[in-house]
Amino acid sequence: MKKQTKAIRIQAERSHNREHSVPLYLTSSFTFEDVEQGRAIFAEEMEGNIYSRYMNPNVDEFVEKMCMLENTEDGLAFASGMAANFAAMAALLQQGDHVVASKALFGSAIQILSKITTKWGITCTYVDGHNIEEWENAIQPNTKFLFCESPSNPGLDLIDLEAIAQLKAKHNLILAVDNCFATPVIQTPADWGADLVIHSATKYIDGQGRVLGGVVCGRADLIKEIRFFARHTGPSMSPFNAWILSKSLELIHLRMEKHSENAYKLASALEGNDALNSVKYPFLTSHPQYELAKKQMKMGGAIMTMDVKGGFEVVNKMSKHLKIASISPNLGDTRTIITHPASTTHSKLSAEQRAEVGITDGLVRIAVGLEAIDDLIADFQQALEKAIAE
Repeated sequence: MKKQTKAIRIQAERSHNREHSVPLYLTSSFTFEDVEQGRAIFAEEMEGNIYSRYMNPNVDEFVEKMCMLENTEDGLAFASGMAANFAAMAALLQQGDHVVASKALFGSAIQILSKITTKWGITCTYVDGHNIEEWENAIQPNTKFLFCESPSNPGLDLIDLEAIAQLKAKHNLILAVDNCFATPVIQTPADWGADLVIHSATKYIDGQGRVLGGVVCGRADLIKEIRFFARHTGPSMSPFNAWILSKSLELIHLRMEKHSENAYKLASALEGNDALNSVKYPFLTSHPQYELAKKQMKMGGAIMTMDVKGGFEVVNKMSKHLKIASISPNLGDTRTIITHPASTTHSKLSAEQRAEVGITDGLVRIAVGLEAIDDLIADFQQALEKAIAE
């Protein structure tokens, strides 16, 4: 059975009411038939629901689908993508450990590694993500964890997943890959050797900008440790959010195909525009890692970037002339969204840090939505034309 079918047909056990759509299990706790059953479930001698901070039928259904899509043994859902990121690190790292991470990470991930885990004596070295030699040279005797995004946010830099997985195997390390931009429809890092795959489910897993969520999928032994941490610290996903996200997965294949088609057409139409220094999209032949993108991604994804001549001032003018695209720090919606990373999502990074990962004052991240592509192309072209004419 194909994954697209499983994403629709996997669901929680049907109740005596014979419902077709899975109901919402909005309950904080569950009951036992007798005290002995409660004892056995707590002792892990039998399976069963206890408390929605630990498990819930809606959350379990969502996680089962995500693990199926990512080809992993187990998984755990969280209240947000950053909760998932933090739990993976906090559960698996301890004082004295060292992390090697790509410089091209989401801003909050850098803040965790630079300002939070450092309080516990955990250090991090940042490297040029697509330079495997830098990764290897950064590994120390106490290195435990490799962390990257591919494609990166917002620069769309790619990591050679096969090469970095070989490196982690050589040094017996844990490799965690943020797969938020690609989604499991486009790439499955575990198939290349990743131990953990992390998502902000808020983005394309939901796809309509409705709820927050995060998920970690991966090796069962690692998930067991993360589950212990999460069970006692409480970053759990709500049943309602899990219900929304599980329903969203029923359409993720169709959505990502159309997102990718629209993004490729918009990037192609804007490439060479006189108002732009450059356009970047993984499946454009001009992308410096185009061959790698074709190797490990089935499609180019929904995200493209453009570097606007004139920097922030012209970007701001352009944003005022856009009639369709929304301006928001989020992404992963049916509606096209633009973001100016230097002044929002990555504003807490130093100018030097931003420059190292290609975040200029003119860089605009475009999360291409599902609108009619002719409308989107016309909207961006007229906005850019008016902005540079002012």
